[in-house]
Amino acid sequence: MTAEYKVQGDVAVITLNNPPVNGLGLETRLGITNGLEQAHADPAVKAIVITGAGKAFSGGADIREFNSPKALQEPTLGSVIQALENATKPVVAAVHSVVMGGGLELALGAHYRLAAPGCKVALPEVKLGLLPGAGGTVRLPRVLGVETALNMIVKGDPVDSEVLAGLPGQKLFDKLAASPDSLFQEAVAFASEVAAKGGELPLVRKLPCKHPNGDAYFQFARNMVKGMAKNFPAPVKCVDAVENATKYQFDDALAKEREIFINLMQTPESKALRHIFAAERAASKIPDVGSDIQPRDVKKVAVIGAGTMGGGISMNFLNAGIPVTILETKQEALDRGLATIRKNYESQVKRGKLKQDKYEQRMALLTPTLKYEDIADADLVIEAVFEEMGVKEQVFTKLDEVMKPGAILASNTSTLDVDQIAAFTQRPQDVVGMHFFSPANVMKLLEVVRGAKTAKDVLATVMAIAKKIRKTAVVSGVCDGFIGNRMIEQYSRQAGFLLEEGATPQQVDKAIEKFGFAMGPFRMGDLAGNDIGWAIRKRRYVEKPDMKYSKTADLLCEMGRYGQKTGAGWYDYQPGKRDAIPSKLVEEMVEKHRKDMGITPRKISDQEIVERLVYSLVNEGARIVEDGIASKASDIDMVYLTGYGFPIWRGGPMKYADQVGLFNVAESMKRFARNPNDDAKFWQPAPLLQKLAAEGQTFNG
Repeated sequence: MTAEYKVQGDVAVITLNNPPVNGLGLETRLGITNGLEQAHADPAVKAIVITGAGKAFSGGADIREFNSPKALQEPTLGSVIQALENATKPVVAAVHSVVMGGGLELALGAHYRLAAPGCKVALPEVKLGLLPGAGGTVRLPRVLGVETALNMIVKGDPVDSEVLAGLPGQKLFDKLAASPDSLFQEAVAFASEVAAKGGELPLVRKLPCKHPNGDAYFQFARNMVKGMAKNFPAPVKCVDAVENATKYQFDDALAKEREIFINLMQTPESKALRHIFAAERAASKIPDVGSDIQPRDVKKVAVIGAGTMGGGISMNFLNAGIPVTILETKQEALDRGLATIRKNYESQVKRGKLKQDKYEQRMALLTPTLKYEDIADADLVIEAVFEEMGVKEQVFTKLDEVMKPGAILASNTSTLDVDQIAAFTQRPQDVVGMHFFSPANVMKLLEVVRGAKTAKDVLATVMAIAKKIRKTAVVSGVCDGFIGNRMIEQYSRQAGFLLEEGATPQQVDKAIEKFGFAMGPFRMGDLAGNDIGWAIRKRRYVEKPDMKYSKTADLLCEMGRYGQKTGAGWYDYQPGKRDAIPSKLVEEMVEKHRKDMGITPRKISDQEIVERLVYSLVNEGARIVEDGIASKASDIDMVYLTGYGFPIWRGGPMKYADQVGLFNVAESMKRFARNPNDDAKFWQPAPLLQKLAAEGQTFNG
């Protein structure tokens, strides 16, 4: 049973026991109502304590029941809370560790609440594009005051129980326990005490809910929230719901909260955020690597290369308290790398993001070296050297010689063949790709590239370490560009064709940025360095001579316009500034190229720009799932949300395609295939996309 019932003296104890966070699934909800009935039927029981087993009181809804009939089956959470309020014996909620979402709403239905110190308290529903749906917006303002409650509901961030217990006039907690260990006994004693006293049982619903300057305050709050969350409807609706709590009778405000909750459930933004929530958890699960596979121990890490990537990668491990030895071939490169790491940390200290002693602790974990022998005992070594197979061969041959048996050898390659890299060693089972994104100490994404011979325990180790260094790890198979860069190539090709056909770099960038991308393809090229794409295309011309590209990007590079680092790319840049200024030279180059190609420019709509760029990602994404490079469409969404600036409120390219409707996406692709200046072969909808569209299915079922 996921809610256990026991009696201690004259107090019945209902313990939620639904690991990992005591989610309020149907069985748990039934366990609570059954326990209440049992307690009321027993004349020896004078009071009831509700608490949670393990590491939480309750984290709220059970995500395993999302979108299933069980989520709506009676008793719903609202009905359980009503049963608590109707109890004729005092009910005490003993909250500890985590009390969030529905867990906090449940506790607010009890007559009394005791909290352990260090308990994280939150209503985080806004992060899923929702608001609390079981009375949170109506009860929390009654116990914490309107402003504190609204802040918590709109932000969704956890607050420590001690902070809330210390607020003047708060009625959320009747008592803060002396320690987490004493909470349970204190709650049982407290329940016995209030039962012996008798008298009317207090209910949160009976407390007043007012703001002295209601209209002005809520208008101010609404304007602030609109400015900060313009693409998300939920935060503004949270303001409406809390305002309703101050203006309507309790049950009417409750009904209005429910109505808003149901409407928000249907918004594309909430569907996208809930998809991301599930996708992030699903990404860490590899179909054939079960929990029975034991990860290897990683106590020491080595990084080869102290450049921008090597330094950023090292910082991730130092931040997690893992010692790092960083290796370079030349002393000046090593000094330069260490100086950059120091500078990054010092700027965090200056901004108050990092304490001086923490900075010193992290730097103390870093050992620089010029000798491979000094990294021989590392458990994991990550190579971050120049992206060229000959250079990788030298490094991995040397690593194979010096590294201890069982060490994991990882490459930070962004496009190269991990199987070929593994073949440079006598231990291909220990080789894996760990593709960090730049800047590596900031970007969340880590593409974990699984070679044909990569051992399962190596994968399990890398996924566990990713969690430790706070990365979102997504597993990719071996192919050119893996998931992210294989798709971005198609996106960049479309951007080039759009230029040839009549668009300008600024029109393309503005259209996709308005859609929600952090940066358009041409600004992105200037930031990354246009010479990187040029090197890849030169390789492509040899490997895939039939692949069609716009020549504009090559012509740009031939002019020496590599981007921000040279002060000129698709745009002009002023020294020390990153503002992209439209370039007359680029405009003339593109016009001349069109003439040479015999293309008459046409007016291209922003809608066409967005569809061609986004659907190119979708079509290649479908092929990647088909090829088994990604195990599921949601993994592709995680790559694009955490590594490529895809707008969060749209849920990633594959989820966005689901919401547009795959039939509509496929029809648009057929239309693009008829464009003589585009690549008709590419726009044939991928077989998986065609199949799902024909069956009325979606990528994310």
